Amino acid sequence: MPAHAVLCTPTLRVRAGRLLLDVSYALATPKPKRAGHHIAVAFDWDLNTLLTGGTLHLTGETQPRVLTGGQPLSFRAAGVLAKADRLRLHAERIGARIDRLRILIASRQERGMRPSPWLVAKLAVLQAEWERIARRRTRLNAALARAAARFMVDHAVAAGASVIYLEDLRDMEARGKGRTLNTRLSQTVRGAIVTHTRHTAAALGIAVVIVPPRGTSAYCPRCLTAFRHHKAPDDRAAGWAWATCRNGACGYSTGRDHAAWQRIGTRGLTHQHTTHLDRSSKTLVIRSVVEALDRASQVQHQIRDRTKSRPTAKRPAPGKRRRVPAPPGHRTPTRARPGEKRPAGRTPTHPTHRSQQCARQQGPATIGTPTRLHRPDGARLGAGFRRHAHTTPIPGWPRPSHPQGRSRTPGTTQETQAD
Repeated sequence: MPAHAVLCTPTLRVRAGRLLLDVSYALATPKPKRAGHHIAVAFDWDLNTLLTGGTLHLTGETQPRVLTGGQPLSFRAAGVLAKADRLRLHAERIGARIDRLRILIASRQERGMRPSPWLVAKLAVLQAEWERIARRRTRLNAALARAAARFMVDHAVAAGASVIYLEDLRDMEARGKGRTLNTRLSQTVRGAIVTHTRHTAAALGIAVVIVPPRGTSAYCPRCLTAFRHHKAPDDRAAGWAWATCRNGACGYSTGRDHAAWQRIGTRGLTHQHTTHLDRSSKTLVIRSVVEALDRASQVQHQIRDRTKSRPTAKRPAPGKRRRVPAPPGHRTPTRARPGEKRPAGRTPTHPTHRSQQCARQQGPATIGTPTRLHRPDGARLGAGFRRHAHTTPIPGWPRPSHPQGRSRTPGTTQETQAD
C-alpha cells in the first residue's frame, strides 16, 4: 500500500464460516485523458495466445504518422485455458448427473414414494464435488484475469504509453467454428480481464479505450487490401491463423493477430478525438468508425538503415577438435601411414529379407517404443498457474526465464500513414 494512501472504513464479511476484515484505501491518481495520446499499446484477443499486441507511436507532423516497431507482445495461456476447459467439461458432466438424480427424486416424490437414501447421498456428494470444481474455476479465472491485466499495464508503463486499446468482443463468435470452440472463446473471462486492466491502469493514469472490432483482421494494415487467410505460411489451404495480402505490390504476410493489433492501434490513435465515456459501464469507448480516417491509415514499411559504420567484429573460427573421445587404437593418419577405413555405419538391409535382429516393422537404426509409462506434468498434476502462462519479457526488466542473448519475438519495423 502506498505511503500517501488514505484508509477507508473496513468491511466485515463471512465466507465459509470465517469472519474476514476487508480494509480498503483511497489513492489520488491522475485522470486518464480521452485524447492527445502519442504513444499507445494495442492488443488483440485470441484463443490459445490470449493476447497479442504491440506499441505504436503517433508523430506530431502536419500529416501525422503512426509508427510501430512490428515486434509483437504475446501472452500465451494455452495451458491455463486447457485446464479451465477441462474443468468446465468435468463440471458439465457432473451437472448433468445432478439434474438426472433430481428428476429421479422428484418423480418418486410425485408418486408419494420416499426418495431412495442412496440417491439422496449420491446427490449430496455430486453437489459438493460440483461446488469444489466451481471454486477451482473461479480461482483460476481470477488468476488469469489479474495476470493478463498486469501484463498489459506493465508493457504500457515500459513503453511510456498513455492509453491501451482493446477490442469490443462481448459478442464474439468465430464463423465456421463449432460449438465447442465458441464455448471456449466465451470462457476466457475477457470481461474480467478488461475490468482488472481498467482498475490497474487507473492507478497510473493510463486510459483503457474499447475500439470497434469490425475489419481489424480482415484487411492488410499496409494497403488495406482484403487478406487471404490460410493455415500456415507454407500451407495455402483455407484456414484461420495466417494472413497474406492479395495485393502483389504489397505481399505482406503475417499472423492474423499480428495484423489485427496494428489495425486496432491505428484505428484508436486516428479516432481518439471521437472517444466517449459510456455512462452505464464508465468505460472509454469509440462507438463508430469514420470511413475516411480508417481508409487513410495505410501502413508503409520503414527500411532500417544498414549502412556499414563500424569494422566487422572478429569472430574466432570454431576449434577443429574432437567433440568425443577418440576410439581405442586410433592414430593420426600421415603420408607414410594412411588412415584406416571409416566405420561401417548402420547394418545393410535386404529389400525383401530382414535379419532376425530387427523386428518386422522396425529398422536397425529406428528408435523403439519407450518402456516407461507416460508421466503427465503441468496442468494435469496441478503445477499451478505460472508454469502454463508464457509472456513476452518487459523491456528493461530482468529476464530470468530466457537467456540474455536470445530474442523470443523477432519483428520488423513498420510505419502507418494516417490523416
